[in-house]
Amino acid sequence: MPQIDILLTGSLAGGHEPFAHGDLRVVFHLWDGTSRLPLLEGRAWAFVDWLLPTLSGLELCRRLRLDPQTEAAHVTMVLEEDDDDAKRRTLRAGADDYIIGPLTRAALLDRVLAVQLTRQEVAARTLRLGELTLDLAALQVRWMDRPIPLMPNEFRLLRYLMEQPGRVFSRAQLIAALGKVEPPLDERTVDAWVSRLRRALRAAGAGDILRTVRTLGYVLDRP
Repeated sequence: MPQIDILLTGSLAGGHEPFAHGDLRVVFHLWDGTSRLPLLEGRAWAFVDWLLPTLSGLELCRRLRLDPQTEAAHVTMVLEEDDDDAKRRTLRAGADDYIIGPLTRAALLDRVLAVQLTRQEVAARTLRLGELTLDLAALQVRWMDRPIPLMPNEFRLLRYLMEQPGRVFSRAQLIAALGKVEPPLDERTVDAWVSRLRRALRAAGAGDILRTVRTLGYVLDRP
């Protein structure tokens, strides 16, 4: 099913439950613009507030365009008022379009369905970390030329870690990033995912690149 992942930097009247329309699924992610991105499994669309607590919406827009995870995202700036100068600055910063706030679920979904993104939901690209490769189009992982069979949760976990190698993630952060917050997930489930993923990597000859950082969480080491 085609999916659009919505990044929201502000509140949304009407709720954040996933929405389905025909064969299209829309998933919402609350994001403050400075924390690590969640796992984006479909086309990314960011609704960026003009004013944010720690930086401007214009600056966040520029950062999104420089990040490989979001450089191709559709970016909509949520303006506080109908101001021509703000509109011009928004487009110069790299936004695709703008909408006048406050943002509501109905207005957001109307915009998404009206635009109807037609490009491929997940970019046909391969993540590489040394001899480890993850093909997003084929949903396949290899160490050198050896396939590594993974279950969906372990595949998604590895993808997220490969997109941000060398960074330590707590169990709670991984649960949130993979969209497992509702209903609440026991943090020990993350240990089970990691254990299965670690065994699969070792069996393929990748060694101990998935490392436990005592009291903090897990990290996928750079080669």
